[in-house]
Amino acid sequence: MEGVLYKWTNYLTGWQPRWFVLDNGILSYYDSQDDVCKGSKGSIKMAVCEIKVHPTDNTRMELIIPGEQHFYMKAVNAAERQRWLVALGSSKACLTDNRTKKEKEISETNESLKTKMSELRLYCDLLMQQVHTIQEFVHHDETRSSPSIENMNEASSLLSATCNTFITTLEECVKIANAKFKPEMFQLPHPDPLVSPVSPSPIQMMKRSISHPGTYGSER
Repeated sequence: MEGVLYKWTNYLTGWQPRWFVLDNGILSYYDSQDDVCKGSKGSIKMAVCEIKVHPTDNTRMELIIPGEQHFYMKAVNAAERQRWLVALGSSKACLTDNRTKKEKEISETNESLKTKMSELRLYCDLLMQQVHTIQEFVHHDETRSSPSIENMNEASSLLSATCNTFITTLEECVKIANAKFKPEMFQLPHPDPLVSPVSPSPIQMMKRSISHPGTYGSER
């Protein structure tokens, strides 16, 4: 995916348009689309990055590399931000899945489940924000003009799309969890035939003596 996003640069220049390209789990940005051939101004590896939505601005999002960098970005509108959030979240998940296929099964499921849970948190934040927006439309007060049908339809479409994405991701999460906690993992190992059996307990001896008199009688 590629397109224009506004990136916060500093307090002097503020938000500046940049051309972003998401490819193979790497998000790179350039001054403009014409500068792609000149090399990127920077890049972000999605596998080590956290994605967050802004609590009030439905066009903004943040990419955080813990302990290193914090990128503030915003899209031209809410719909465009949603497209980017889904693309970034999916790219992060796919990259993690490919990376862990070479590892042991337990490590793969752990990493995949962790990544899917991160996706769910992102989409949950997005859902809450979009629900809040619709609530404001419905409960607008007399001091503000009523929202247009176009705005209501756009908000409803975004909410519906996010719900579908959330449900799909949740289903994937459940599949991974079912594979991780499969019944075989809880079965007790078969006893080793080379190991001597454990001596019967006194209660077992008593039961055996009642059903088979003299079997476990004490030696006289």
